[in-house]
Amino acid sequence: MTSETIISIFLGVGLAASVGFRVFLPLFALSLASYFGVWELNENWHWIGSIAALITLGVATLAEIFAYFIPWVDNLLDSIAIPLAAIAGTAVMVSTVANLDPVVTWSLAIIAGGGTATAIKGAGASTRLASTATTGGVANPLVSTVETGTAVVVTTASIFAPILAAFLVIAILIFVFMIYRRLRPRKKS
Repeated sequence: MTSETIISIFLGVGLAASVGFRVFLPLFALSLASYFGVWELNENWHWIGSIAALITLGVATLAEIFAYFIPWVDNLLDSIAIPLAAIAGTAVMVSTVANLDPVVTWSLAIIAGGGTATAIKGAGASTRLASTATTGGVANPLVSTVETGTAVVVTTASIFAPILAAFLVIAILIFVFMIYRRLRPRKKS
């Protein structure tokens, strides 16, 4: 594996993790990076760098970010965003991974990209449900702010420092696992 391939995998995993926080923000950032020539995407994914994709993903990003600040709408969005995160996480991996056999690329995209995005989105949805249940939704805008901020940081790191992004993703996944362990029901002895 070349260093270009490894860096492209880090980019894909980082963006997939960001998709777990906000579905459209990493896609919009990838569109910007492609449009301005920061990242070269796989042949079949050059359309992401088009003006039409840039505008569409930009509008979708803004709509998603603001919709998450509306109590109860945020929970509804989470219910549809989990499957969307799996698809978008897979898509960003496929679009960025360089110099691998298509079978390896798609396997990696489904497992690492879709899996990472789904795990993070699922943990986020659980956090939001817990916030809604304990605060009546009052704390949900804070949860949304943290999620959006994390998506921006991880997306930016993914594009400009993919190796750093890989470490951020590992830290996030450890945190998600810790949340999962706290929220899962305990077996009585």
